[in-house]
Parts: sequence; structure tokens; C-alpha cells
Amino acid sequence: MTQREQQERFDRWLGDHGAILHHVVNGFAWGDDRNDLMQELLLALWKALPAFREESKISTFIYRVAHNTALTWRRTRLNYVRKVEAFEAELPTQSTGLHPVPDTELLERIYAEIRRLPAVDRSLILLSLDGVAYREMAEIHGFSESNVGVRLNRAKQQLAKAMKGAVHEL
Repeated sequence: MTQREQQERFDRWLGDHGAILHHVVNGFAWGDDRNDLMQELLLALWKALPAFREESKISTFIYRVAHNTALTWRRTRLNYVRKVEAFEAELPTQSTGLHPVPDTELLERIYAEIRRLPAVDRSLILLSLDGVAYREMAEIHGFSESNVGVRLNRAKQQLAKAMKGAVHEL
């Protein structure tokens, strides 16, 4: 594959499946870290592109590259994330209950709760929110479909419990 062909394929993939990268970024990072993670994902996808053998759907390949890169990125930033979360926990609640909370605040809260999940569970939740089938999730993570179902169900329960408390705070 020539560099021009690679660039054309890369541009086409980003046009068709760029939302995947944004979902992964929002699920694994916040603030300025989103930009850093997006750069990591773009670089990883660029490097992995020539290895695509067309044995799976393009979106499955992109999910696999993006989620594996995000998982690695997350592990390397764990200490930093712990410090940020400790800082966020000390911030006072912004809503007084007199005005409805804008949807953007609720969405950010959902992503914050997703980020608190263990990395693999976070990945499964994001894939689920994107409507990815269990079979594809299993392929992306190397699990059985039944294992994906069990892990995803537990992650959803944990997220629902956390969001119930979060909504009451808002």
C-alpha cells in the first residue's frame, strides 16, 4: 500500500467511522486529556491501517485499535487520573436544585461515571452505547459472547447504581 492509498483509506475511515474515536475518547478521558488521547488513537489507527486484512468489518477493526490504545493509554495515566478524581471529589456541587440541569451537565456526569468503571467494563459500556453486537465486542476484546454479556450486565448495573446517586445530587 502506497502512502497515498493509506492516506485515502485513513481519510475515508475517519469520515465514515470517526464517531467511534470520539466515543472512545469521551469514555476514557476528560478535559485536555481528550486531545491527547485523540492524537494517540489517530496515530495508532494510522500505524495499524496497513495491517487490516479485511477479515472483519472496518468498524470492528477501528474499535479494536481504539479500545486497545485507550486501555494502554489509561494504564499509563492512572496516577494522574487518581489525582484528578480526588480533586473533583472535593469540588462542591454546582446545582442548587432551583434550575434544571442542562443536558450537557448530565451527559458529562454520565461520562464521569463511565470513567470510574474498570477499563474493560468501560470499553464494553461504550461499545454497547454505540450499538455494537456482543459478537463484535467479543471479537474486539477476545472474550466469549457469554462473558461479554455477563461483564456488560454487571457494568450496566454498576453504572445505573452510580447514576442513580449522581442524578439525586444534581
